[in-house]
Amino acid sequence: MNTLGRHIVVEFYDCPAEIMSDVSLIENAMLTAARDADATVINSTFHHFSPFGVSGVVVIQESHLAIHTWPEYGYAAVDVFTCGETVNPWICYKSLKEAFQAGYGSAVEMGRGQMDILEKLEDYVQMPARHPESKPVAYHKRNIWYTERGENLALSLRHTGEILYKEQSPYQKVEVIDTFAYGKMLTLDGMVMTTEKDEYVYHEMITHVAMQTHTAPQRVLIIGGGDGGAVREIVRYESLEKVVMVEIDQLVIDACKAHLPQIAAAFDHPKLELHVDDGIEYVKNAPDESFDIVIIDSTDPVGPAEGLFTDEFYRQVHRILNNDGIMIVQSESPRYNTEVFQEIYECFRGIFGSDQVHCYLISVPTYPTGNWSLAFCAKGNIHPLRNIDLNKIKSFSEKEGLKYYNEDIHVAAFALPNYVRNLLNEKVSR
Repeated sequence: MNTLGRHIVVEFYDCPAEIMSDVSLIENAMLTAARDADATVINSTFHHFSPFGVSGVVVIQESHLAIHTWPEYGYAAVDVFTCGETVNPWICYKSLKEAFQAGYGSAVEMGRGQMDILEKLEDYVQMPARHPESKPVAYHKRNIWYTERGENLALSLRHTGEILYKEQSPYQKVEVIDTFAYGKMLTLDGMVMTTEKDEYVYHEMITHVAMQTHTAPQRVLIIGGGDGGAVREIVRYESLEKVVMVEIDQLVIDACKAHLPQIAAAFDHPKLELHVDDGIEYVKNAPDESFDIVIIDSTDPVGPAEGLFTDEFYRQVHRILNNDGIMIVQSESPRYNTEVFQEIYECFRGIFGSDQVHCYLISVPTYPTGNWSLAFCAKGNIHPLRNIDLNKIKSFSEKEGLKYYNEDIHVAAFALPNYVRNLLNEKVSR
């Protein structure tokens, strides 16, 4: 060999999209390819860009293997660079072609560092040779990242590299990933839904604000909420007669029962009536004035949740609320989903009345911008701040050991920054 290294530039075509978007599978395939070629792995760093594919590199003692995938085209661009005479990059090529189930591949090899034109520096001091009986110490550090990426914003979380749960339902892709900073994380179609470390913020605020404001809530309906966190909070109330939960996707429930049991802790509660069904149809067929509180715990207005963001659906919710009933809806981020945020509140005001709709804010670090909103909509004259028994809230919060919600947070959440006030007062452009 008359070069310092061998570099092959590879293209794989007709690869299954699910493989091209599976960061753990790709990382394992790249590591296996390196080891098949007798390379010494030093480090691996991989990013999953939902829904844009995977980028990654395996650093080997002999140089590197790098990849970027385009799942929508079934395509992967790979390069393998090895130095020395012991590692054959074509072994990597064959290993990866098989692992990626590529229909076909192409590659070109280049010699890097032509010895005929290189001159060793005279003042270069070479390290002493290793004792022939000693073995190199291989330390492999994995560095794998999950990225939820929007058009202008991204959230990245480092995780262990093992996908704890991954199934495709008729509605969405359901995954549970073990992250280092926020524990186990549930994602649906590549969007973060909840994590072990910050779930209590969302679940406590979507439930207790209404439950503490209503004078005597006995029947509660939850649409969505398949992780079980809202149910867990609702069944804390002894006065509750029944909580009905309607979740369209059984796999969400299964995933959370298996891997997020502290969130899905109340699915066996005797006061829970669980329906795996279409929440829109359930509300449409429910009797008039049959619930005290309705909680819409949905994803963003895409996929199976799209129908929950319509005027007709919210009119049906208004119909099934008692005269002093309350509807709580996750109403997107005023900073991230500004247009949807404004449209939602315009819709609610048209149904419940302008004075009966109140926005309150929560802080969820793993949601885009961390700044999220919930809508409090009252059918009667009930108000989230007037005549609130703060001592009752304080006692409840302390008794139940809540992590976020208390008497001060109840009041403070409705204090809106000027930019949010302005958004809510602006006319939505069509």
